Amino acid sequence: MSGTRKTYDKEFKISAVKLVLDTGKSVDCIAKDLGISSNSLFNWKKQYLEDAKNAFPGKGHLNPSDEEIRKRDKEIAMLKMERDILKKAIAYFAKVKE
Repeated sequence: MSGTRKTYDKEFKISAVKLVLDTGKSVDCIAKDLGISSNSLFNWKKQYLEDAKNAFPGKGHLNPSDEEIRKRDKEIAMLKMERDILKKAIAYFAKVKE
């Protein structure tokens, strides 16, 4: 085994899921026809049914709600860092004043 994983683009995943949903064939049957793992197709179907619009955002991309959380976490970290710098500056100037 080479150890590499095969990746599929968003369009392929959506097409595969729609085959399952539209034809009424089983996930196993469609997966075998497409030459993919039935577990992969089952997971794709689950993702698609949960949120079709934001399913399969791609490598390195997050769905909008997760992206918003990531941005907020980043902003919180920056604000904490700024707060800590200001605390140290206040402590420094308080010592210098004495």
